[in-house]
This record gives sequence, structure tokens and C-alpha cells, in this order.
Amino acid sequence: MLKQDQARIQRLDHPKAIEAIHETQTVNLYDFEASAGLRTLFDNGKANIIDTIRIPNLPKCDGAIHITGDSMYPILKSGDIVLYKVMPLNIEDIHWGEPYLLSFYEDDTDVAVVVKYVQKSDTRGYIKLASHNQYHAAREIAFVRVNAIAIIKASIRINSMY
Repeated sequence: MLKQDQARIQRLDHPKAIEAIHETQTVNLYDFEASAGLRTLFDNGKANIIDTIRIPNLPKCDGAIHITGDSMYPILKSGDIVLYKVMPLNIEDIHWGEPYLLSFYEDDTDVAVVVKYVQKSDTRGYIKLASHNQYHAAREIAFVRVNAIAIIKASIRINSMY
């Protein structure tokens, strides 16, 4: 009787993709303030390392940084650490609706670095950047303006009174 009941168990979550879980891995925590932007950080993985992070049973991560801003509040707060995996600059590789760390050209000289949900746009070649915080409006940008992108795999929040 007990074995028959076990056969009926169904998964409640439906992951978009099955990822390999690493029992142990060491992820570098970078000083993003000292780097010359996200693209430089991704290309030069040995510079500006503050420390390392070890979390068991984590999907593959390429690095971690402290974030600033409140656009993803309350999911992510300023000062939280996000662990990311660098993705290719290809709109076809985006997992729509997931949070990403990305940088893009605002104009010829200014580069913005944000953590946003990346959603499909109705306009071909564009992506929609959406915040979790209701007070931040979503915006669409041409994907060709993106110069670095990484999917957020985990976050760490330190709750301390001091």
C-alpha cells in the first residue's frame, strides 16, 4: 500500500531547465566598484577579487558581486551579494522572465549596469527590463546595446544590526 502511494508523487515546481548542481565550488567575490565595468570584470576574472564564497549544492557560477539600488526590492536589497553565470551575448540564449545582471550603452559613452528581470519585447531585437519594485518602470532597449549579461543564480543577504 505504501509503495503505491509513492508512485503518485508529482513535482510541484516545474524548472525551465535542469541544471547540474555542484556539491562544492568556490566562487570569487569581486570588488565591482574597482572594476572598469561589467564587460571588463567578465573578461578579466583574476582582478579585483575580494574573497571567495562556498555554498554547497549550487549551480555553476562564474562570480559574485555586491549590488546597489532598490529596483529589485524586496527580492534583492542594496548590499546583497548576487552570484552569477556569464551568458553569451545572444538574444536566443535568454531565459525569459529570469533575473539578470547586465550592462548596456545608454548612449555613445555612458554604460548602465543593472539587475533586472529580462522579458520578451513585442519589438523584434529588443528586450524589456523589468524591476520587482513597483515604483520602477519597465523599459525596452535594443539588445545590440547590451555589452555584458549574466544570469543570477543565487543571492546572499546579511541581516545584521551592526
